[in-house]
Amino acid sequence: MIIKEIVKDTEIENIVGKIIDGKRISVEEGILLYKNADLSILGYLANLIRERKNGDKVYFNRNLHIEPTNQCVYACKFCSYYRKKGEEGWEFSREDMIRQVKEMGDQITEVHIVGGVHPKWDLHYYGELFQDIKAIRPDVHIKAFTAVEISYIAKRSKMNLREGLQALKDYGLDSIPGGGAEIFDEEIRQKVCPHKDTGEQWLELHKTAHELGIPTNATILYGHIESIEHRIDHFNRLRELQDQTGGFNVFIPLKYKMENNELSYLGEVSVVDDIKLYAMSRIFLDNFNHIKAYWPMIGKDISQLLLSFGVDDFDGTINDSTKIYSLAGAEDQSPSMNTANMVKMIEDVGRKAVERDSVYNILKEY
Repeated sequence: MIIKEIVKDTEIENIVGKIIDGKRISVEEGILLYKNADLSILGYLANLIRERKNGDKVYFNRNLHIEPTNQCVYACKFCSYYRKKGEEGWEFSREDMIRQVKEMGDQITEVHIVGGVHPKWDLHYYGELFQDIKAIRPDVHIKAFTAVEISYIAKRSKMNLREGLQALKDYGLDSIPGGGAEIFDEEIRQKVCPHKDTGEQWLELHKTAHELGIPTNATILYGHIESIEHRIDHFNRLRELQDQTGGFNVFIPLKYKMENNELSYLGEVSVVDDIKLYAMSRIFLDNFNHIKAYWPMIGKDISQLLLSFGVDDFDGTINDSTKIYSLAGAEDQSPSMNTANMVKMIEDVGRKAVERDSVYNILKEY
């Protein structure tokens, strides 16, 4: 096989052969491949796996992002979004948020709700918001709250995690996004978000959600002070949990962006580093069906490029409603795209656009 002829290193050749044969690679093999394989080899392998799982399909949905507040009890060093009590920020009322849903009408199939961890709002406050949304749009999918948000509002409501998750589900929660995973290694985590829940607590919450029939997403925050070893360890912990539960819908790499936060001195990793990270996530996470490029964060052009490096999902059309990455210096400062734009962006690189619902049921093929 030509790809094997390109590989000069015997160890790398053996790993490449395993992947081509559909076999799982170990943590040690993942680190070795990440550090030593040529980008073209990683691209070939990632695309091979991507096309075995999803062919030429690129998924997207029509969604609205609601960020209820940027007031937050935490002060993560990588975050450009949070504001402490007394600092200028925003707090949407439930009426404000319901108005946003009403304005979108039937243009959306999903409402995505994440924001700061507000010091006073509890589970019932958000639960009533879910009920109000479902009263307007009973068919809309509500994907809401990172693990740290759920952990906090459950405690405020005097519930344990399982009780809190079940209560949110009863109120109308359909799935959970993957934010807040950051990096699981505790030493690194203590340096970048020391007051946030631990990596093990994040994993436990998602495991509990899966046991309750609530699907979730998974993420990594990369490009700050973590190493390749930390990234592969992060992938491995997700892969192990997916083996147990099968409850993750998609994996979403999130790039550290440097504007307006305490880690700005680090700068940002290169596009080549981005591509390698996405490709390795597709190669290593063999039990994940989908890898997403979150275009408001990584940029439209790079998102298109990543369709050749393992990515098969572009998130949603969004309606200029997310500030989490624009405040950190994301490429797209007004993240909004209609369906026609999304389809064109996919078709321009020779892939097939597919509108999905929030759990990857196909709604329309273009």
